[in-house]
Amino acid sequence: MQERPTGTARSWFNLGVWAGAGGALLTLACLAAEYGFPEDRSYRTAWHAGQVVAFLLVWVGKLYAWLAPSRRLHWPRLALDVSLLTLLLIALAAGPGLLARYSPTAVRWSAFHAYLLITVLVYVGRFSVAAAAAGRSPARTLILSFAAAIFIGGIMLLVPAAHQTAPLAFTDAIFTATSATCVTGLTAVNTADAYTRFGQAVILALIQAGGLGIMIFGTVFALLLGSRLSLRESTALQDILQETSPARIGRLAVFVCLVAAAIEAAGAVALSGLWEAVGPGGDRWFRSLFHAVSAFCNAGLSVEKENLAAYRLRPEVYLVIGPLIVLGGLGFPVLENLWRSAAYRGRRWGARRRGSVRESLRPERWTLHTKLVLGTTAVLLAGGAAVLALLEWARPFPTTPWTPVRLLDAVFLSITSRTAGFSTLDVGSLSAASKLVLILLMFIGGSPSSTAGGVKTVTVAILFLTIYATMRRQQEVHVARRHIAAITIRRAATLIFLYGGLQWLLTLLLTITEHSRGQNFLDLLFEVTSALGTVGLSTGVTAGLTLPGKWVIIVAMFVGRVGPLSLLAALAVGARPRRFEYPEEPLLVG
Repeated sequence: MQERPTGTARSWFNLGVWAGAGGALLTLACLAAEYGFPEDRSYRTAWHAGQVVAFLLVWVGKLYAWLAPSRRLHWPRLALDVSLLTLLLIALAAGPGLLARYSPTAVRWSAFHAYLLITVLVYVGRFSVAAAAAGRSPARTLILSFAAAIFIGGIMLLVPAAHQTAPLAFTDAIFTATSATCVTGLTAVNTADAYTRFGQAVILALIQAGGLGIMIFGTVFALLLGSRLSLRESTALQDILQETSPARIGRLAVFVCLVAAAIEAAGAVALSGLWEAVGPGGDRWFRSLFHAVSAFCNAGLSVEKENLAAYRLRPEVYLVIGPLIVLGGLGFPVLENLWRSAAYRGRRWGARRRGSVRESLRPERWTLHTKLVLGTTAVLLAGGAAVLALLEWARPFPTTPWTPVRLLDAVFLSITSRTAGFSTLDVGSLSAASKLVLILLMFIGGSPSSTAGGVKTVTVAILFLTIYATMRRQQEVHVARRHIAAITIRRAATLIFLYGGLQWLLTLLLTITEHSRGQNFLDLLFEVTSALGTVGLSTGVTAGLTLPGKWVIIVAMFVGRVGPLSLLAALAVGARPRRFEYPEEPLLVG
């Protein structure tokens, strides 16, 4: 752990921080200007000059940080900085010869831009972890990081290179950036028609950053740079990442990134055959990667004009996208527990095959959290599919009359309504009863520490277990020979109450803003629940929202992603634990 600078050393250190921050911001601004306005070449020299200034500012920040008095030199970070600079010099010298068919000037500037981007990412990674531990409320850091990503993403989508010839409104750009960062899937404009490949790449980056969590990337960057998380940093990230043990923060962050990369890569390969009409090439792989990341992050955004409706009869939709959604919604602690349990069983089986049973192997069993998540998820998926199929069976279901297709539609709708947002049919054509079932599924959502939203499966499981214990006149809540703490039950009850209150308030606001449009109340409730649960399903209301209505949905998506409890914790100022207890007095309930 590095010593915190004080006095003169602190002023040197702060100067280095401000220089690095200025260089990072100037880098983003100049690169966005150069690549965002490709037709305007008159200012390219100015953008290049700004990039050189940004490079100098970044290195001034590094030198001030490392040469400050009483500041111990951190060799792993210095080695990385020197290595990146060495690679840049090699690319500037050898790049034009290796890429002879391109202009030497273009090759050198491209290498310089790549270096600047990597440097900015490293700086953001270092800064995000330090910022989480610097303040009294890590939840505020989480909220500010999402807000900053949304604002930067919205500005990137407004540049001419990101959207088609028609001008893009600021609200629509922020709406799309919020939907991508908060992995929702609702769009005020069609993603396939309104945005270029560059704009869709920006959306893809926002989905990945928002789905895995910006703090996750910061933690991984810090670990890859050779930094060991301090106790303060680990404790702050423990609150943000909803981890029970600060000691497991680093391992969980690395596991999240590795597993996400592996699953999304496998999904992209499996989806590559879905776009036969596109033909081979980079466009097919971009579509595959975009939908794999969008599915695993439970975003539901698509670069197809009608989402997945045109591919409803293709097996990849049900065998690839469906499992990706489920895996992303289980939560990374569950995936890690399953992985470690499977690895333990494999090692034990191998030891038995060799005839040397190793008693020293530490058993890895399913935790109570994993059992509740898997059990609740299975009940919701199966029950939701069965109820939807029964409700739509007697109606002209918007699919072919073939019975297996109806069942697949019901199963996929049950999966995607748990915060994914992909659709293979017109949700607006479903019956009112089916919409109410979907509202319930969207309200529940996925599991804690996952890419999904909603009140979470464990919260609902705890609520039902508490009701069952109350009906049995039991003083405590037990499940699987384990006791559930009272504080956990209070958090679950608080979360459901806050979520329900926000759902009511936002629906009220939307009915006011959309009164002139004559929208159906059930459709407005559906829209708000989809936004608050970061789902992305819509009955067709989104595109016709008024300007105030769009901002109501933007707020709903943002609050749904950061979580009502995180928002409440960020707003709590000066809360201190009480050191005494008042006398107890019975009350009548019910």
